[in-house]
Amino acid sequence: MQDTERKTVSILGATGSVGGSTADLLLANPERFAVDALTGGRNVARLVELASALHPRFVAIADPSCYGTLKDALSGSGIEVAAGDEAVCEAADRPADWVMAAIVGCAGLLPTLTAVRRGATVALANKECLVSAGDIMMREVADAGATLLPVDSEHNAIFQVFEQRRREAIDKIVLTASGGPFRDASLAEMAGKSPAEAVAHPRWDMGAKISVDSATMMNKGLEVIEAAHLFDLPEERIDVLVHPESIVHSMVAYRDGSVLAQLGMPDMRTPISYALAWPERMETNVRPLDLTEIATLTFSAPDETRFPALALAREALRLRGAMPAILNAANEIAVAGFLEGRLEFTGIAELVGEVMAAADFAGPATIDDVIGLDREVRVLAQDRLVGQLAHSAARADVESTIEIGAGRL
Repeated sequence: MQDTERKTVSILGATGSVGGSTADLLLANPERFAVDALTGGRNVARLVELASALHPRFVAIADPSCYGTLKDALSGSGIEVAAGDEAVCEAADRPADWVMAAIVGCAGLLPTLTAVRRGATVALANKECLVSAGDIMMREVADAGATLLPVDSEHNAIFQVFEQRRREAIDKIVLTASGGPFRDASLAEMAGKSPAEAVAHPRWDMGAKISVDSATMMNKGLEVIEAAHLFDLPEERIDVLVHPESIVHSMVAYRDGSVLAQLGMPDMRTPISYALAWPERMETNVRPLDLTEIATLTFSAPDETRFPALALAREALRLRGAMPAILNAANEIAVAGFLEGRLEFTGIAELVGEVMAAADFAGPATIDDVIGLDREVRVLAQDRLVGQLAHSAARADVESTIEIGAGRL
């Protein structure tokens, strides 16, 4: 079948978990989709593996030092190879009908915006686009006539049951949260949790950073900010419920008392497939939901005392301007500090709160402003983290001196 008869697809961030799930769906449906471009960060082996299976026309790797290895590996394949940030944006600018925007972090801002500006259908799996640059991104989507399809399981669930043409009938939306691995832990217990424990999510197989965000519930806070932009709702009309089974992926409450929910097994291929085939649906090999097997579904309100990150995200959304970008950048530094063993688990939200209180930046007007703001906040957060470490070390020295002194009495 000719490519003109198939939907053409590009995957930005192909080597990550979302990119991998997207590739699985494409490989299972070669008669429906043709791959135009793939990009990766620096995982050459995985990018070569995907390129060999999907046969794209263009492959770009963000790290220029990986170019030679990638080019040699794909030599003779007929695939065009490039490297660097400009090459990743070039991949986004190619004429694919549908673009998966799954590059993690602020590195995904410009490529996603590039795809938006040419009016593409963009499946959004990059949180920073709406958390750090939501107002800018949504304005660009409207100006270009692009289509933005949410891929996060919660936003995708809402998208499936949200009546856009009858917005006046909607009361609120409800995002569900698994609660992460420390759902029932006390603050004292959480303080001693290790990175390995935080990354061990009970339901989803995700990367280290997003797993830690789930454990702190910052991930849900970031999703509240995303939802506000995607569905044009104020913070007070976005609720969160802890739902450890992760079967009800989110809900929309209507003014007549009806609540519509999307249910399914916790598998990212379901929301990705919905975005990939939209406005149709496609068959997947996701295990069917058997409610008799699940038997019980439980829900509870989140505890913002034990999980203050959610409250910080809500505050950032209420304040708008630069604050959501500040929240996001500070959180990335804090999570990195925790994963490196330099910060306690409970110190993540503490550091984010300190940076939010100390930061004084104007709201960004352009994507370049967002990138600059992100860079400055990271420096501020890193300085705060180093200061915390110095303070902790000094306190430990004092306590050690006291203990030694007491032992001599």
